[in-house]
Amino acid sequence: MGLYDRYLALRQRFHGADPPAHVALVLTERDLLEQGAYDRLERLLGWVFDYGAERATVSVSVLDESVVPTLERELRAISAPRPVAVRAPDDTDPVSAPVQVNVGLGGKGEFAAAVRSLAEEVDAGELDPDAVDGADVERRLVFPDEPDLLIKTGAERLSDFMIWQSVYSELYFIDLNWRDVRERDYLRAVLDYQNRQRRFGR
Repeated sequence: MGLYDRYLALRQRFHGADPPAHVALVLTERDLLEQGAYDRLERLLGWVFDYGAERATVSVSVLDESVVPTLERELRAISAPRPVAVRAPDDTDPVSAPVQVNVGLGGKGEFAAAVRSLAEEVDAGELDPDAVDGADVERRLVFPDEPDLLIKTGAERLSDFMIWQSVYSELYFIDLNWRDVRERDYLRAVLDYQNRQRRFGR
């Protein structure tokens, strides 16, 4: 760690505001095809927990579904600081591990599956449609936790990722490829989060 990184780390540690408890990282399949991509991801996850987070979500958007099995296998094998759970497009079991990884499961598809599940229970007479609320939807999501901070590289727009869960997340965009993200870039994101006044839609 260089002198500037140490300075940022000290600022972050002595900041009066809490760091994000849940950090989401949005990647693409292209990011993981770069040489050293998984080593970089392991370092990123280390920084996430080193600087105060209790949970991390990694979302990998996928254009070519044929690469999903390879990405799944590689992501299950990463050396992370906490237990990892990986989910692909056909998985429906909710995630509870401290590191949750989404490979190609879009937010629209996840939300649609939750709505179908609710509709089936209403149709079976197991659920009163007038009683359905947000908590019912969240219990049926694969990734039920809401990120405090969502970090994405490149263009300042979100992909089809956690469209329900990220509605009140703080967004931070880094103008770099993931392979080039340094510890100082992550620290700047955390400090930016700590300097914000969260409104949760109010």
